[in-house]
Amino acid sequence: MGYKKIKENPDLVKDTNSGAVINTNTNAFVQRREQMRISAEKDAKLAQLESDVAELKKMIKKLGSK
Repeated sequence: MGYKKIKENPDLVKDTNSGAVINTNTNAFVQRREQMRISAEKDAKLAQLESDVAELKKMIKKLGSK
């Protein structure tokens, strides 16, 4: 299996047998995974906060109707 470097991006190589483009920059891959994990955590936290606010609104309305 042979690889040929891609001129426009030194982190990419092309597999001469299959034609697949392969990213050889593992550090960028790890950083992107971490970025995705952090984003997912933020999304989950935001969803929980929205749920908490909705619950508080219901409690306030219930107290106001008494």
